[in-house]
Amino acid sequence: MAEHYSSFDRKGTRWLLQRLTAVFLIGVLAFHFMLLHFVNHAADVTFNGTTMRMQQLGYFLTMIAFLVTATFHGVNGVYNALINQGLEGTQRSVVKWALVAASVALVVQGVRVAFAMTNGGLF
Repeated sequence: MAEHYSSFDRKGTRWLLQRLTAVFLIGVLAFHFMLLHFVNHAADVTFNGTTMRMQQLGYFLTMIAFLVTATFHGVNGVYNALINQGLEGTQRSVVKWALVAASVALVVQGVRVAFAMTNGGLF
């Protein structure tokens, strides 16, 4: 029988954060589907409606948390999958910092879009 190998140290912070972000994402995705697919049907979701939702502080903060959490969860998963495939040394360092840079760029752009979607009406 093959040995099980994982780059995640089950006592490590990244392992714990991967699990916690997964739980958070499941909850936020359930909220998203309920609100935007069952309460408001796809045809009823408009730019103006999105702007109105983003002007509500709770919704705005939830979407920012969703952005940051999903980015971390996805990038952390990709990074660990690459480590499991044998990435090491200089390549590992280059990939790690490239993923960090891409993550920061994604979060910064996402926050910019979120603020733009408030139409200046936040708070």
